[in-house]
Amino acid sequence: MKSFEIKTKIYFGDQALDRLADIPYKKVLIITDPFMAECESFHLILDPLIRGNIDYEIFKDVQPDPPIGKISQGVKKMLECKPEAIIAVGGGSAIDSSKSIREFALRIDRYAEVGLIAIPTTSGTGSEVTSFAVVSDPEEQKKYPLVSKELTPDEAILDAELVKSVPPAITADTGMDVFTHALEACVSTNRNDFSTALAEKAIEICGVFLLRAYLDGSDTHARQKMHSASCLAGIAFNSASLGINHSMAHQLGAMFHIPHGRANAMLLPHIIEFNSDINKHSKSRAEYLPAVKRYATVARILGLSSYNEIMTVRSLVNWVQFMLKEMDIPLSISQMGNVTEKEYFDVIDRMADAALADACTPTNPRVPTKDDIIQIYKNLW
Repeated sequence: MKSFEIKTKIYFGDQALDRLADIPYKKVLIITDPFMAECESFHLILDPLIRGNIDYEIFKDVQPDPPIGKISQGVKKMLECKPEAIIAVGGGSAIDSSKSIREFALRIDRYAEVGLIAIPTTSGTGSEVTSFAVVSDPEEQKKYPLVSKELTPDEAILDAELVKSVPPAITADTGMDVFTHALEACVSTNRNDFSTALAEKAIEICGVFLLRAYLDGSDTHARQKMHSASCLAGIAFNSASLGINHSMAHQLGAMFHIPHGRANAMLLPHIIEFNSDINKHSKSRAEYLPAVKRYATVARILGLSSYNEIMTVRSLVNWVQFMLKEMDIPLSISQMGNVTEKEYFDVIDRMADAALADACTPTNPRVPTKDDIIQIYKNLW
């Protein structure tokens, strides 16, 4: 027996942030990063809280790839001010930090049931509706995925006003993160009719609006659509889980600080080829791996269908590569220019071990060996 649930209540559309004036809490802790706390648009968060006579304090020490040390500081801050709710404002790092801080603080002192409201300022992680968080240990160069229903936010507020100023490069990285979430949810061994429907809608939106949002950040309609796609993909993979695209991207981020969405995007063509066992040298055969039909369905959603399954999957790989080129995302590690060949190849074996042990690997549609993972990393160079 399977089940599907959405715990998070979602507010979206024009003036969605007005919800903050009506939240049922009198004291909140806002968790964000230093840039957002100083940003002009931060008043969009504070003004409705002031109108609602809600007391607030701010913890603004969030860092990318949330390090354990900063999580500990946030726990201390939460236990000092004892808020009724946490408001997470920012990208995946801010939301993941907020989830972790609340979880660890309440394990130390469960002084109350503390609400969690997530307000994403990028359209990428879908963390505002998931039971996942990732924290990092810089000394060990490792990322640790946390999974618990307790991590799922109670509310999510999606307002495109907060993403208008996101630079093109981050729009590209986070947008491809959305697409990767949706695609991995579509081919996951744990997928279901409900998660697949949401993932396919997210893919459709990406196909129409991602490049638009990248080329014109002031295109509010495209921004709002990508915000919705991110949330839809988040709900989808929260139910279906992900695959080795994420398992391998986690290691690239931990070792070389490659932004998570960018690492996902660079790996994606290689992962599609591995999971389908189809590449530019493939020929027609009587049977294909199960993921082939699902990749072909995604290709058709994007308007890429061709005259046979090999060409249809190839067209999907070509579409991903086209998107990377259009949005100036490197297609290989060597193109990035800040990692030497020796640095990279010296840690491939270690990254492969960590990727196999990653929580996302068990639901990949094709079971990988360590040699498979190593070869993909080599191909990525």
